[in-house]
Amino acid sequence: MKKSTKIMLVVTGILLIVLGIVCICNPVETLFSMAWLIGFLTLLAGVSKLVFGLRTQNFLPNSGTRILTGVFDVILGIFLLFNNIFVAISLPLIFAIWLIIEGIILVVQSFDYKKADYQGWWWLLLMGIAVVVLGFFAMKNLEVTGMTISIMFGCAVMLLGFAYLIAFFGINKFQKKVKQVKDAFRE
Repeated sequence: MKKSTKIMLVVTGILLIVLGIVCICNPVETLFSMAWLIGFLTLLAGVSKLVFGLRTQNFLPNSGTRILTGVFDVILGIFLLFNNIFVAISLPLIFAIWLIIEGIILVVQSFDYKKADYQGWWWLLLMGIAVVVLGFFAMKNLEVTGMTISIMFGCAVMLLGFAYLIAFFGINKFQKKVKQVKDAFRE
């Protein structure tokens, strides 16, 4: 895998963690800028996932899932950036659906890391489950206040950021597995 792809994965993870901390520390300010933040972050995450999926599709299982969610996130991000009133009205539902989808994808991808004998795969599984649980909690309580949504958003975004960093460390396992398969095939 190209070094730039690995760097992009780490940078995306770090940016998501930082954004999560900012949201938790400033819930009132986050409420007023949430529509723009969600749109921009979703667009950025989508581009990152799309590039990562395209660059790794030859050797990572389920790259199609990464590409599909990247396209979904890009479209959703553009929509959210240009429809602030809609976002303000339907923010709790959009947030809940996004968390559930992202969490399910993390759970599915964690088993790819398990197949590559990466010992940290279960962290991705646990974080994916936690993100899904937060998503269902948000969907069940759509009337929650903006402050609570801001804090939940910050926690979930931080979990996604940590998951990206854990995935980065698992990439080396994938690369070693691919090399072993290639070497065995050549013999």
